[in-house]
Amino acid sequence: MNKKIDYNLKGRCIAEFLGTGLIIFFITGSCAALKLTGANFGQWEISIISGMGVTMAIYISNTISGSHLNPAVTVALWMHSYFKKRDVIPYILSQICGAFFATALIYCLYYNLFIDFELKHHLAKGSKDWIYLASIFSTYPNSYINIYQAFVIETIITTIFMTIIMILTDNNYNENLSPLIIGLLIGVIGSSVGTLTSFALNPARDFAPKLFTWLIGWGNIVFTGGRKIPYFLIPIFGPLLGANIGVFSYKKYIKPHLHK
Repeated sequence: MNKKIDYNLKGRCIAEFLGTGLIIFFITGSCAALKLTGANFGQWEISIISGMGVTMAIYISNTISGSHLNPAVTVALWMHSYFKKRDVIPYILSQICGAFFATALIYCLYYNLFIDFELKHHLAKGSKDWIYLASIFSTYPNSYINIYQAFVIETIITTIFMTIIMILTDNNYNENLSPLIIGLLIGVIGSSVGTLTSFALNPARDFAPKLFTWLIGWGNIVFTGGRKIPYFLIPIFGPLLGANIGVFSYKKYIKPHLHK
């Protein structure tokens, strides 16, 4: 979220597209390796890979677009006067398109393995068992977590995430070090509570892959998650609320005391 940006909107949108796409490429690629090839790593490794993916995405886009890479971040910054209203929709569309493209790319790279896994395990598209494959691309809650608990969890972790982002980026901290700290933060969040909701934190990271898998015929199950209330709503509205709470909390309770 570098303030010293002098690029036109097109360039910034391209940076948001590439940065968000890079995040999804690493996250979904590692999940595909785990579930389709039996790669020997677990929640901690997935969390760290996710965090390092975000770190690299920030490094390549920060001086161009400010590295939002997340609709919840964009909306929260706009609502609290850190970002121009006219740029909100272009940024969000770029983020969603980047995530969609990266999902499609990983699907193509692993296509033969998806087909083999489907045939070997006799999975029926649209069945509840299909969530196992859908979770390579999107987030779904632990079976013991209800939809309301999932909403609270996503809100809380995004609040923490956004509050720390604001502390790091709004106070002349070391701009070269902040992306690494943000990546480590994601790794810590994922390791702590990732098994509860798969820690979306980012509406584009979840919705775009769901849209892609629905378009290729994986059925409505990718949106509903087998729940009465469609689960796709939670990784959208939980992070949106959490990010706004995070910015508000920072402005109201933290920023006034940082330089005293």
